[in-house]
Amino acid sequence: MKSDGGTILAFDLYGTLLSTESIAKELTKHFGGEKAAAVAATWRKYQLEYTWRLNSMNQYLPFSTITRRSLHHAIAENKLELQSKEAASLMSAYDCLSTFPDVAPALKSLAKQLLIVPVIFSNGTQEMVGNSVNHSPDLSPYSEVFKNIITVEKIQKFKPHPDVYYHLADSVGKTREQIGDIWLVSGNPFDIVGAKAVGMKAVWVDRGAGGWADGLIEGEKGRPDMVIHGLGELAEAVEGGKISTPGARS
Repeated sequence: MKSDGGTILAFDLYGTLLSTESIAKELTKHFGGEKAAAVAATWRKYQLEYTWRLNSMNQYLPFSTITRRSLHHAIAENKLELQSKEAASLMSAYDCLSTFPDVAPALKSLAKQLLIVPVIFSNGTQEMVGNSVNHSPDLSPYSEVFKNIITVEKIQKFKPHPDVYYHLADSVGKTREQIGDIWLVSGNPFDIVGAKAVGMKAVWVDRGAGGWADGLIEGEKGRPDMVIHGLGELAEAVEGGKISTPGARS
């Protein structure tokens, strides 16, 4: 895929467009509200932790496998039980996570912008991400906004490994020297730091308005180029020319 001169906006999926906390609604059917919230948070914690551990061990498992195994870890840690059919139902529900409330209006606005090239950039497998983008009730109406779905499945590493971001650049027709032309949009601080480490620009979606606290990398190289509190602000930044690539053309 070539960007044809447009500015690449690479959207993280889980935790940026889709709310991983929304799976708690499905979990409530099995465990009740309070337990469901705890399981959802623990599930997400181990889902991410497993990816980082695999990176460190130079090993790979598909994100769907990680998601299933981290679910069972969360269930065990919360001293609950889950039948195999119930687990399968929850995995299916993961393909239909709800979007954050600000996502739909922002995507409507961004669809009108001719000088940007929105893509999905995710740890998920091609099947998982494709299901979410094309079949999720919340996200599928905007599937045509995204010009490509880029996942880590081909290179078998996870964010924030540098090769993941170089794979993104390759997939959108950018060289490593041009990687600074790409804007990552993510609600996950570890993703922001990983993108910045290779020279990419990054927009952090701080919906909780808690402010940037990640202290791993000191200075501007460890901080996002832009902080927004919802994707509506991203659309405004694009319209105002604050996010662009030198030489971008319609």
